[in-house]
Amino acid sequence: MKRLDGKVALITGAASGIGSACALRFAQEGAVIAGLDRSEQGDERWQETTRLTPASLLTADVRDEHSIAAVIATVHGRFGRIDAVVNSAGVAGGGAVHMVAAEEWDRVLGINLKGTFLICKHVLPLMIEQGSGSIVNIASVEGLEGSEGGSAYNASKGGVVLLTRNMAMDYARKGVRVNAICPGFIDTPMLSQVFDNAALAEFKARIIDAHQLGRLGRPEEIANAALFLASDEASFVTGQALAVDGGFTAGHRFGFARLMGLE
Repeated sequence: MKRLDGKVALITGAASGIGSACALRFAQEGAVIAGLDRSEQGDERWQETTRLTPASLLTADVRDEHSIAAVIATVHGRFGRIDAVVNSAGVAGGGAVHMVAAEEWDRVLGINLKGTFLICKHVLPLMIEQGSGSIVNIASVEGLEGSEGGSAYNASKGGVVLLTRNMAMDYARKGVRVNAICPGFIDTPMLSQVFDNAALAEFKARIIDAHQLGRLGRPEEIANAALFLASDEASFVTGQALAVDGGFTAGHRFGFARLMGLE
């Protein structure tokens, strides 16, 4: 028996990156997938998802409550329930605070934090009625600690972490578990948009080196963690912010490992 047999999963940001990797991994474990994204075209992982299971890719802006309510009503009406949610829709953005336009702040917080809130707001009544459900919010290591110029992005992801913990407390007795994953730097189109230019090559190399495993993460590695949290295998796990980060938040390296023959 597969781990998500008979389950319906709603995944935001499903067209690419971590979201599409989650859709594919959940489909491999038997879930019916409803994807949500701004784009109508999914990447190769989403295309593979549609070959494995009944799946649909709906379009909406996660900042628009009316659209979100309509999408969730559509999914619930089509499948009769929503058992798991992965809030993966997100954007990069930031800068030193005095340099960030208010419109940019609103864009980043709107998609990353408000979008997570709105999806949860409209899914939770359905899960309460069912008496069960699992929500997995994709936060970031930058929601656990600061980074240079992080401002808007870090604030949004830090907000996701605390929102997760509050929802875990509020809904646990209703059978709903809520957890967050805090990925390290993952090799996705969003990361490429930020770092794939010659001027930032040195910074990208330093970021990779800051991961104790010495590489970027892969979307599939985040999807594996999301699968665990969404499944009954994590039945006693709620309110957690799980760092899946190749050791990025483990501590700092100063070269002593080299002296010990460990590099």
